[in-house]
Amino acid sequence: MSGLSDHPETRNITYRQALNEALAEELERDPNVFLMGEEVAEYNGAYKVSQGLLEKFGAKRIVDAPISEGGFAGLGIGAAMLGLRPVIEFMTFSFSLVAFDQVVNNAPNMMTMSGGQFTVPITFRGPNGPAHQLGATHSHSTESLFANFPGLKICTPATARDAKGLLKTAIRDDNPVLVLESELLYNVKSYVEPEDQELLIPLGSAEIRRDGGDVTILCYAQTVRMAVDAAKTLNAEGIRAEVVDLRSIKPLDMETILTSVAKTHRVVIAEQDRPFCGIGSELCYRIQKEIFDELDAPILRVAQEEVPMPYNEALEKAVLPSEQKIVDAVKKVCNA
Repeated sequence: MSGLSDHPETRNITYRQALNEALAEELERDPNVFLMGEEVAEYNGAYKVSQGLLEKFGAKRIVDAPISEGGFAGLGIGAAMLGLRPVIEFMTFSFSLVAFDQVVNNAPNMMTMSGGQFTVPITFRGPNGPAHQLGATHSHSTESLFANFPGLKICTPATARDAKGLLKTAIRDDNPVLVLESELLYNVKSYVEPEDQELLIPLGSAEIRRDGGDVTILCYAQTVRMAVDAAKTLNAEGIRAEVVDLRSIKPLDMETILTSVAKTHRVVIAEQDRPFCGIGSELCYRIQKEIFDELDAPILRVAQEEVPMPYNEALEKAVLPSEQKIVDAVKKVCNA
């Protein structure tokens, strides 16, 4: 079981620094790896994830791209087909919609359509989901959208350690992988192994963030910290919630999920996306299909409201999932 707190006696670094270390280590390890995106080189990245990489690896491997997501995503796919391992940064995954054809039509289908002659070992990464007062067009959660397409792998790191370990694994994968980061987590510190220790976290491996026996809270990305804080509040009221961080959306770690649900018999799903056709819908289907008789109550979901994201701060807060909304859902499912 792994929590989210700092470990004062060990190394605590920010989510941003962990991503930077992952990129630097993979660039150093494999000369075929390169990073491309808007402002990743001279400006050190819009969120400073690529800080210092241009000076260390040069302009041929840290490449500033024009404001043309479809163009540089397509260039990355072509480079991957020829044996390189591109890391394509979207300044926000809301902008990845401009490159939708490249990400969902070309990258995941090329190996099948070429009869296995081409693989596409490409990583698409950048901040995904709502941050703070960015408005409707810059706040999209794209995980359920991309999860609908076969051939794409999707991970959603919620801690600095996971950000580093999952990104390194993604870069080494021979398939297209989306690393959906969170802008709200870039400054958050947590424990990460020393740089001299190799850190690789397999895709499709969930993590139990808090042990409990009364209800399972399934969560990912931004909702993980909300769920852990909610579990602490609930514990004070005598409800022991088990918090399961999915870590990757595709593939899902159904073994860990089903084991937890079979233990607690109640489920609340906390997702950062809107509910319609969301990740929670798939989780609900799989749980009831596999272990329906283990459920003692209907599965409840905490998600965004089904509206465009408001810019107004109070309205934005009302639309988004929160610790209190998770607490309320757990109390309802536990008949508290």
